[in-house]
Amino acid sequence: MMSPGLSLTLGARWPVHRIVGVTLMTAIFAFAFLTPLFWPVDPTRQSLRNVLVGPNWAEPLGYDHLGRSMLARLSAALRLSLGLAFLSVFTAAVPGVALGILAAWKGGLVDRAVSLLADVFLALPGLLLVLMLSAIVPNSPAMLYVGISLVLWIEYFRLTRALTRTLVTAPAVQASRLLGFGRFYIFRRHLWPEIGPLLLTVGAFGAATAIMAIAALGFVSVGVRPPTPELGLMMIELLPYYQEAPHALLQPILVLFLLVLSLNLIGGSKQR
Repeated sequence: MMSPGLSLTLGARWPVHRIVGVTLMTAIFAFAFLTPLFWPVDPTRQSLRNVLVGPNWAEPLGYDHLGRSMLARLSAALRLSLGLAFLSVFTAAVPGVALGILAAWKGGLVDRAVSLLADVFLALPGLLLVLMLSAIVPNSPAMLYVGISLVLWIEYFRLTRALTRTLVTAPAVQASRLLGFGRFYIFRRHLWPEIGPLLLTVGAFGAATAIMAIAALGFVSVGVRPPTPELGLMMIELLPYYQEAPHALLQPILVLFLLVLSLNLIGGSKQR
């Protein structure tokens, strides 16, 4: 039988909001990556006999305006959005954290130079930068990835720099330096336990921001191009048929809502 103390500890580590967010995200991952295994349908295959046909036993989510499987297209669009978002967050977090620690640790000229670089990127409107890169090289998910990574790394840098500047002056860190412990040990023992949870929270919000940016660019037909399945692109393609097939238009909207909601619950639960 679980003791009251252990129950309180698990409740503090896994609040309700985080449990709901993780459960929702697990279901979304299962839908995105298991659907091709059990439903091996080409998301770009057209069948004009099935244009805007509603859900049935043969096709649980129905067909779009070109007779393409909505189930196959939604799972493919989710894989694209999840892949780009998490890859962008990881690519932004590594240099952002490294530069933040470097600036706080070295201080002086190094701090001013890296902070100036961050201010330059911060002065650029984030969505406009992604929009420009996507317009220069259209129909390229790689440019979406590059643009979003360039926007996101600043948050990691500023957060890590601010926290590390305080932590490096702490008596525990000073004692470790005097005893000759290496920088990696100090990072693992003193810095990461403090900044790690906050970085994971920022990462969840960053992934939600990236997914919204990808969908927004797809909605204005700047991101990936047809016939590639993407949530924003699917919305704008199905918008003219909202009266004939409202179920088809609502599906990518609902999926995007649940995806962003799960990330916000995972990231935001730490602050509640």
